[in-house]
Amino acid sequence: MRVLLLVHEDLVPPPSFEGLSEEEITEVRTEDDVLVALEESGHQVNVLGLYDQLGPLDDALRSFRPHVVFNLLEEFHGDVRFDAHVAAYLELRRIPFTGCGPRGLFMARDKALAKKILAYHGITVPKFATFAVGTRFVPPSELPYPVIVKCQTLEASTGISQASIVHGERALRERVAFIHERYEVDAIAEQFIDGRELYSAVVGNEKVRVMPPWELFLNGLPESAPRIATSRVKWDLKYQEKYRIRAGAARRASETLRQRVEDTSRAVYRHLGLDGYARIDYRLDRKGNLYFLEANPNPDIAEFEEFSSASKAGGLRYHDLLEEILRLAKRRESRGRRS
Repeated sequence: MRVLLLVHEDLVPPPSFEGLSEEEITEVRTEDDVLVALEESGHQVNVLGLYDQLGPLDDALRSFRPHVVFNLLEEFHGDVRFDAHVAAYLELRRIPFTGCGPRGLFMARDKALAKKILAYHGITVPKFATFAVGTRFVPPSELPYPVIVKCQTLEASTGISQASIVHGERALRERVAFIHERYEVDAIAEQFIDGRELYSAVVGNEKVRVMPPWELFLNGLPESAPRIATSRVKWDLKYQEKYRIRAGAARRASETLRQRVEDTSRAVYRHLGLDGYARIDYRLDRKGNLYFLEANPNPDIAEFEEFSSASKAGGLRYHDLLEEILRLAKRRESRGRRS
C-alpha cells in the first residue's frame, strides 16, 4: 500500500543516525522504527512532518494518494489537544488513518473527564479534584492526602516529578500553581495509590485483543523515593540505567489478576470510545485493588517500548502489529462508508 507517515515536523527520521547522540536517536526512534518496518513489509512510505498548517497534508493527499495515513502526530500547533482535530479532518475527508478516532482522543486526553465517565460505569478510579487555570484555589474537602498533582491534559509524564507527591494543603496549592505557570494547563490532583504500576496494551476496533499485563519496575529507586513514573523515569536514559528502571511482563500476575486487568481494559476501551490501539495505565495497591489511572490512545509504538513488547508477548510480532494497525484503519473507514 501507499502509506503516508504523519509525524511532527521535528521528528522526521534522518537518512542516517551516523553522528547523532543516543538522546537524539531516542527522539525519533518511534518514527524511524515504524518507517523501517513498513518499508520492510513492502509498503511505499512517504513521511510528512506537520506543525501548524494543513496545506502540506492536503498536498500530500492529492499527489501521493495514500491508501492509509499512519498517524504518529501527538500535537498540532504546539497543543496536544489539537491532535483530535487532525484526526477529525482526515475522518471528514474519508481518508483511512491509523490509531484512535477523534472521539476517543478527546475523551481520553482529559484525565478528569475519563475518570468521571469510568466512575459512572463502576470502574474504580482514585479520588481526585481539578484546578482550572485562572480560577481561585479552593482546597478539596474530601481528597485524602497524600495526592499526586499532574497536568490534566498533557501526557508522557510531563510535569511529574518526586515533588508532585504532596501531603497537605499548602504544598498542594504550590504544586497546582507550578503546573498553571509552567505548563499553562489545568491541574488535577489524584489520591496517591501506593503500589505497582501496570500497563495494558489493547488493539482493535469493535472486537479487541488485550495483551498480557506489563509492569514498570521501580524497585531500584532510593527507599525514600515514591514509586511513580516521573519524567526522568520515562525519558532520562542515564537515570534509568542508574536505578535499573525497566518495563516487562508483570510479576506475580495470577490468572485472577490477569483476567481482571483484561476485563477492565475492555470496559475502559469501550466506554471511552477508543479504537485502533491504546495503552491503559493502572495502579495496583498493596491490598490488590486495581485503580484506573489513564488511557493513552496512540501510545509509543517503538519496537522495544512497552506497547510493542507486550504485543509481542501476546503473539503479535512488531511487523505483524503494524500490519494489524493498518488493517484496522482500513476496516474502520469501510465501516464508516457503509454506515
